[in-house]
Amino acid sequence: MAQGAAHHTGFCRDCLTGQAEGLRRCRACGSPRLVYHPELYDLTIAHIDCDAFYASVEKRDNPELVDKPVIIGGGKRGVVSTACYIARINGVRSAMPMFKALEACPDAVVIRPNMEKYVTVGRQVRALMQELTPLVQPLSIDEAFLDLSGTERLHHDPPARILAKLARRIEREIGISISVGLSYCKFLAKVASDLQKPRGFSVIGQAEAVGFLAPRPVTTIWGVGKAFAGTLEKDGIRTIGQLQTMEESDLMRRYGTMGQRLWRLARGIDDRTVHPNDPAKSVSAETTFFDDISRFEDLVPILRQLSEKVSTRVKRQGVAGHTVVLKLKTADFKSRTRNRRLEDPTQLADRIFRTGLNLLERETDGTKFRLLGIGVTDLTDPARADPPDLVDQQATRRAAAEAAMDKLRDKFGKQAVETGYTFGTRNRD
Repeated sequence: MAQGAAHHTGFCRDCLTGQAEGLRRCRACGSPRLVYHPELYDLTIAHIDCDAFYASVEKRDNPELVDKPVIIGGGKRGVVSTACYIARINGVRSAMPMFKALEACPDAVVIRPNMEKYVTVGRQVRALMQELTPLVQPLSIDEAFLDLSGTERLHHDPPARILAKLARRIEREIGISISVGLSYCKFLAKVASDLQKPRGFSVIGQAEAVGFLAPRPVTTIWGVGKAFAGTLEKDGIRTIGQLQTMEESDLMRRYGTMGQRLWRLARGIDDRTVHPNDPAKSVSAETTFFDDISRFEDLVPILRQLSEKVSTRVKRQGVAGHTVVLKLKTADFKSRTRNRRLEDPTQLADRIFRTGLNLLERETDGTKFRLLGIGVTDLTDPARADPPDLVDQQATRRAAAEAAMDKLRDKFGKQAVETGYTFGTRNRD
């Protein structure tokens, strides 16, 4: 433990001076950004999230935007990729249609995404994380889990202070801010990082976990989206505290494997470890046709085949995609890219295909295409992927059928079983 840490219950995030409990401002620099917690120097699992990442990078590069509402996204028919906090105060949210965002915040400055620039900045942030610990697990371009167990001897400081130093260094050297969540497990570290954005530093200890979670809505739990939350509400379950009173067997009987996840996470039980990896920014598959194709019905089986390839790849890589991307190239070599963000991330060929199919329908207007591709991006932890759809029972049955097909293909080869969409068409393209 750092010298002096044992004699204080907290520290100042701006100057790192140790603070006795009860102070409201730093005794050294006067800053109000103090951190106190009984378990502050014992916790080692962190989640780091860059604040309004794309918008923050654009404001860094153009100081004239600092005090203005900024939206990163497409044209009036596009959607919001992200928005700065000034725009969010006016009601702008990620994935909101652009025309609605501009109705809510008509003075906003709209900037088209510059992914190459954002990727470069994301890699700079990740490099600083990896200087602290080799156990860095990226979830996307702008967020990651860190396991700082055993690093105190190396850095001569406990993890909490190491993370505060990292936040200061990112602001000083890269010019953007981060929010930090510190806890004993990944689930609560992620929850903590969302509590005080922007420039947040929140701590959730093991002793307080159950009480902290009890009043919170069930949507706090990974995998509980709007549809599943609606099902739980019909069953009279709105808060995590209600889940805490229920038996594991009862929840599993009602909701299957998701019921077990509800029971465990409601009690702050999450034994997943931080796995260092360097995932791709996206996973995709595409094909160029021998002859241009314009008919929707001819494109459908090809889209299905490509969706199955993408699904296989994300499952093997241990990731899930939050956004489905359709790629088309016309006969005169003009590219079209369309995307849709899902409510929950997915690994399923069925969801990738059906989402891509909806996007494809809007593009098949007689135009001849020479290339078709499908992929997923915004890669994330697969633990959050494909919760049971208790509203659409057919989707649940298709997911079960896909799992059965995966087992057959693993055992007998990828062409051992086919869907009706692709039967007899494997070599068509």
